[in-house]
Amino acid sequence: MSEGLEQSDVLDVLCPMHLVLAPTGHILHAGPTIQKLRPETPLTGQRFLEAFVVKRPRTIRSMDDLRRATDIKLHLEFHDAPRTALKGVLVPKPDGRMIVNLSFGISILDGVRDYSLTNADFAATDLAIEMLYLMEAKSAAMEASRRLNLRLQGAKIAAEEQAFTDTLTGLKNRRALNTVLERLVAARKAFAVMHIDLDYFKAVNDTLGHAAGDHVLQVVARAMVEETRRTDMVARVGGDEFTVVLPDVDSDEILRRIGRRIINRLEEPILFEGQTCAISASIGTVWIQGGERLSLEGILADADLALYASKHAGRACQTFYTPALRDPTAADAPAASVAPVGPARSRDS
Repeated sequence: MSEGLEQSDVLDVLCPMHLVLAPTGHILHAGPTIQKLRPETPLTGQRFLEAFVVKRPRTIRSMDDLRRATDIKLHLEFHDAPRTALKGVLVPKPDGRMIVNLSFGISILDGVRDYSLTNADFAATDLAIEMLYLMEAKSAAMEASRRLNLRLQGAKIAAEEQAFTDTLTGLKNRRALNTVLERLVAARKAFAVMHIDLDYFKAVNDTLGHAAGDHVLQVVARAMVEETRRTDMVARVGGDEFTVVLPDVDSDEILRRIGRRIINRLEEPILFEGQTCAISASIGTVWIQGGERLSLEGILADADLALYASKHAGRACQTFYTPALRDPTAADAPAASVAPVGPARSRDS
């Protein structure tokens, strides 16, 4: 008996997934790793062909069939869930007992994952150890790669955002404006463009300094975002020049209301270190009806022309572009398209 126990101890080290079967087919001993796969159900005492299902050879139905399967690779699985697939080889002993050595085969990765196995659960010379090392190395490499990709993606997004953002005001810049307009032009959708220039801004810079000017630009940026719709884009395209892109415009009254709000808001005094900065805004607006074949340069040129018509009309007003603005003989054309400043209204969508 002691010799048998010593032999089991040796097999537990060399073949931790082995089973010792009695001539009757009962499991006399289970290696520590195979038992770990059924921690709440002792394998010892169970009949082998009731605990396991032999998938191949399909002819094995009894212990006599199993004894004749010497030196044949067995394909089997647990009878109860989880039905882990295993490979095995049977070696008979002179006393009628049999030793079945089991392994996961190519399903070792699933086995390690499902049962939380480690290299301590396998023989030191088992190739499964190499597989575990490779799996751990692969997992570590994939995790490092994932983290690197996340950092690179974050850096790329940050760089792209920075490339499209005006650093002083946080608004979009000319590059972002051109990108959005190119998409709208290509789609031939209805939209509008407001070109806005600050009146009397140079006087603020000349009398109070550039720090005051920067403060005014930041206040103006916040005001424009607040007075436009959430779907609109506000961009700073020059020192004191701004452009608003308004998609999905179906009436000029929307543009008139937004223009009035912007002008009224920017005429409110802006304080800087106890000094009052007084400015206003002139607006040139182009309304694209949709379906038109236009160019980005042409749209911006039309908005710029309408802006200068507002300047010519006395500032602090909005002018809608019309082809008549390009006719130098039509002296009254700019004035006819000027939208005067009216009472401020609540923000609309």
